[in-house]
Amino acid sequence: MPTPYLPPATHPVRGVVWAIHLVVPLLGLWLLLANPDVNIPWQHHASHFWMIVIVAGVNVVLGAMISEAARRRRDARLFLVSMVFLSSAGFFFLHGLATPMIILPGGSLGFDIGHQAGLTIAAGFAFASALPLGERAARAVLGAQHAIRAALLAVMIGWGLVSLVPGLTSLSVPPPVSPVPWLAWASVLGLLLYGAASVMMFLLHRRRPSAMLISLITAYALLAEAMIAGMSQLNWHLSWWEWHLLLTLAFLFVAYSAYVQFRREGSSSGLFDSVTLAATVARIRRDYDSALEEMVEHVRRGEPLAAARLSGKFRLSEGQAAVLDRAGEALANERELSGRLAALVAVSSQTRVGLPEGQLLATALERVRQAYGDVKIGLVAEGKVEIGSRAYEFDGDQPVRRDERLAFPLTVKGHLAGVLEVPVGRTPQDEALAATLAGQLSLSLENARLYQELDTLFRQYMSPDVANALLADPAQAALGGELKELTALFADLKGFTTFSEKVTPGEIVEMLNRYHTAAVPCILGNGGTIVQFVGDALLALFNAPATQEGHARAACRAALEMQRAAAEVAEEMAWKRVDDVQWPTFRVGVNTGPALVGNIGSPELRGFNAMGDCVNVAARLQGVAEPGTVVIGETTLRQLGQGASVSPLGPLSLKGKEELVPAYVLTGLQ
Repeated sequence: MPTPYLPPATHPVRGVVWAIHLVVPLLGLWLLLANPDVNIPWQHHASHFWMIVIVAGVNVVLGAMISEAARRRRDARLFLVSMVFLSSAGFFFLHGLATPMIILPGGSLGFDIGHQAGLTIAAGFAFASALPLGERAARAVLGAQHAIRAALLAVMIGWGLVSLVPGLTSLSVPPPVSPVPWLAWASVLGLLLYGAASVMMFLLHRRRPSAMLISLITAYALLAEAMIAGMSQLNWHLSWWEWHLLLTLAFLFVAYSAYVQFRREGSSSGLFDSVTLAATVARIRRDYDSALEEMVEHVRRGEPLAAARLSGKFRLSEGQAAVLDRAGEALANERELSGRLAALVAVSSQTRVGLPEGQLLATALERVRQAYGDVKIGLVAEGKVEIGSRAYEFDGDQPVRRDERLAFPLTVKGHLAGVLEVPVGRTPQDEALAATLAGQLSLSLENARLYQELDTLFRQYMSPDVANALLADPAQAALGGELKELTALFADLKGFTTFSEKVTPGEIVEMLNRYHTAAVPCILGNGGTIVQFVGDALLALFNAPATQEGHARAACRAALEMQRAAAEVAEEMAWKRVDDVQWPTFRVGVNTGPALVGNIGSPELRGFNAMGDCVNVAARLQGVAEPGTVVIGETTLRQLGQGASVSPLGPLSLKGKEELVPAYVLTGLQ
C-alpha cells in the first residue's frame, strides 16, 4: 500500500525539528525565570536601540515588499500580512526611541508597554490574515486599505507624542519600579490571536504546502512567545533580552525565507503567491495558463524568445524566461505531436464505404492541414506527378526534399498514384509521422477507388441494402435463411410478349431500360430491395434484408409511384413512335406475410431471394391486376391503416391456393 503524501512541514522528522525550535525559547525562558541568580540584569542602551532599529528596518522592508505584492495581486490577505510587519515596525521604532538616554533621560512608561501594544495590534492583523476571507470580505478589506493605513499611522504618531513628549501624559513619565499587573493580563489577547493565526495558517499549509507559509507560521509563533517573555516585566534582565531576541528571530526568519526563495527563483514577483487567498491563487493559475498558451502559440509560429514577451508582465528574470522558452517549446512540440496523431486517427476513420475519392481527399486534407500546416496533394495525371510547377519522381518509398518541404509517394496496389507534400517539422518524429500519414492516405485512396469499382461491378447488380450488408459482414453471404415477415412487390409488363414480336431486339432493350430506370428509384427510394429481374418482371422486398418499420405502406407507396412513373414514360414515347405498336404497361401485386429470406444457390453461385406463400400470392395478385393498377392483399390493407383508398375485388381464386383470397385495387395512399 503506497505511503500517503505529507507536505514538507508535516513530515514527522521535520515536524519534530520545527517543534524543537519553538519549544527551546520557552524552555530557556522558564529556566531564567525559575533561577533568579542566572537571570542577571544587563543594561546597555545603545545595544537595545540599534537592535530595535534594525528589526524595525527589516519589518519595513518586508512590509513594503508584501504590500507591493498585495497591490500587484489585488489580494486582501497579503495586505493584512503586510500590516503585521508595518505595525510591528512602527511600534518597535517608537519603543527604540523610548530607550533611556536616546530622547528621554530615564525612559518612560510608554517604553515598557509600547512593544506589547504594537505586538497586540499586529496580532489583530495576523489573525485577520489567516481567516478564509470570501470575495465580498476581501473586496471590503482592499477597499478600506488606505483608511486602515492612515488609521495605523495616526495611532503610531499619537502613541509617539504621548509617550515621548515629557510631561504630556502619564506614558511619558518614568516607568514604575515594580511590575504593572494589568500589563501582563493585557498581553493575553495578543497571545491568543497569534496562537489562532498560527493554527489557521498551518491548516492552510496542509492544503497548500509552502516554505513562505511555514515562515509566517514560525514568525507568528515566535511573536506569541515574545509576548509571553515580555509579561514578566523584568526590564534589562536576560529574560527581557530574550524576547527582544525572539522578535529579531521571528522577522529575520521570514526575511531569510524570502531571500532563499528569491535566490531559487531569480525573481521577487512570486515570493508571496503561496500566501494569497484561494481566489487569488486560482486567478494566478488562470493567468499563467493563459500566458503559457500564448507562449506556446508563439513557439508554434516559430517566433524566437516567446517567453521574453511575457517577462515584463510576470517580472521574469532572464534565466526564468530562458527556462520557460525551453518548456514552452517542449510543450508546443508535444501538442503538435498529439495533434498530428489525432489527424492520423481522423484520416483513418474517414476511410468508409461509399465516400467518393474527391470528397475523401478534400476532407482528409482539411483535417490534416490543422495539424501539419500547408499540406498539398497531387495525383497522377497523364503519367506525371506534379504539384504546381514541382514535378516528382520517387525511388521506392523514400521521400524527396524540396525547399523546406518533404514529398512522400502515394501508392495504389504498389503503383505510384500521387504525392503528399508537408512542411519540414521541428522534431525528429515529424518525418516518421508524415510517412505514416502518406501510408494512411495511400490506403484511403486505394479503398476509395476500390469502393468506386464496387459501385460499378457489384452494387449495380444487386440492391444497395444487400451490397452494404455483404460489405459490412461477408458472413451474410453464407447459404441459409430465416423466416421473416415482409412485404413483396411483384411487377411485370402487360403486353410485353406482343410488343416483343413486333419490334427489334434493340427496341425491346430500350423499352425495358426506360421502364426499369423509372421504376427502380421508386422502389429504392422507399427502402425496398430488388432481388430479381426476370425479363419484363421484377421482385422487390420490403423489410428484408434490412429491417424497416411500416414496410407495407412503403411498398404500396413505391407501387403507386412506379405506375405514375411508367405512365409518364409511356406518354413520352407515344408521340415518338410512327407505328401502331402499343407499349406495355406495368401491373403490380403487393402482399404481406412471412417468407423464408436468405442466400439460395450453391457454394459456387448464389443469390439473395425470398420464398414462401407471401411471395407467390404477390405474383398471383399481379397476374389478376389490370394494366396500370396496383392490387394488394388483405394483410397488406390491414397494415396500411387509415388513408388507403381501395376498391374491393372480392375473394379471388388464385392458382395454387385452395382458399379464396380477398384482394383490393389500391388507388391512393395518404
